[in-house]
Amino acid sequence: MTRAVLSLGSNLGDRVAHLRAAVAGFADVLVGVSPVYETAPWGGVEQADFLNAVIVVDDPGADAREWLRRGQALEDASGRVREVRWGPRTLDVDVVTVTGPDGPVLSDDPDLLLPHPGTPERATVLRPWLDVDPDAVLPGHGPVAAVLAALGPDAEDGMRPGPVL
Repeated sequence: MTRAVLSLGSNLGDRVAHLRAAVAGFADVLVGVSPVYETAPWGGVEQADFLNAVIVVDDPGADAREWLRRGQALEDASGRVREVRWGPRTLDVDVVTVTGPDGPVLSDDPDLLLPHPGTPERATVLRPWLDVDPDAVLPGHGPVAAVLAALGPDAEDGMRPGPVL
């Protein structure tokens, strides 16, 4: 079995439809879907606000690369174009963590860093992850609730409840 935590984001086009298409694309392996949050962009590029969510998926036949492949296929289907790092996108699917039969999968491969390196600093991932899995643990960092708390009391400022998927 491998279980993965995937973060979803969209700030171009019909953002809700892009997130719903991603959830539908994982429907056969879906364990849980977080609430959606509308958030300011991250990374310093001027652009529209994002809709963000987290899903938990589980498939005994999938490894970490399969989760990445499936996410990228959904990004491609949404018309995602990669022109500017941290720039606007129709759909972004990040593999946050993968857990296999022997525990957390760690990777330093530049194409698939696990756990996803930006996670400890991003309330936009941590908050929805906690919503879908209150006992979540970020490998190498500890309980997600503690990681989020360590960001300080203002970490979730500007995060607004979004539409229901």
